[in-house]
Amino acid sequence: MKEIIENSLKKTISYTDYRALVRNLLVEGKSTGPEQSEALTNYSLLNDRRMKRLDKTIKISEEAILEFKKIKQPQTWLVITEGWCGDAAQNLPVLNKIAATTDKIDLKIVLRDENLALMDLFLTNGGRSIPKLIALDKDNNVIDSWGPRPTIATKMVSDYKAAHGSLDPQFKEDLQLWYNKNKGQSVQEDFIHLTTKLSVKEA
Repeated sequence: MKEIIENSLKKTISYTDYRALVRNLLVEGKSTGPEQSEALTNYSLLNDRRMKRLDKTIKISEEAILEFKKIKQPQTWLVITEGWCGDAAQNLPVLNKIAATTDKIDLKIVLRDENLALMDLFLTNGGRSIPKLIALDKDNNVIDSWGPRPTIATKMVSDYKAAHGSLDPQFKEDLQLWYNKNKGQSVQEDFIHLTTKLSVKEA
């Protein structure tokens, strides 16, 4: 596992570079990843607009900032994603803002389909769901993971699948509306909880 993680770390880019990558590919009519289609490009275009808006509007609460500043040891937050992923577009800007609250967090991004060996170490119910965040200590040991959605959204998806068997376009639209209303609060709550756990481990 550690060798796979360290190989993937060599291919990481910053959040700023990831945003630029998605935009530059869109200029060429492309999305990230080896599979190209009009649908994926359209998703990427929509997501780029979402992320641009969220980069400007997401606010990290004072409570959350205080918790994140309690992190004592350096961490790398390695996020697996792709530009066409709607959940990633809603969550990555929040993760970036959280990482910016402390110099102890180094946010790094890798593309899923270029790092399938890494992805397959962190499956969700057997699937390659993204975004997936892997928290690493200074020696690149895994200390926790998160994703692909905040806790509340995960329950929404699970309940809907149990009732209907699969996620239809209407649910996906409703999920995006939930993200818009939630404004990253659920992600912050998840990471306050995660940070509290890590602080206990560090003590």
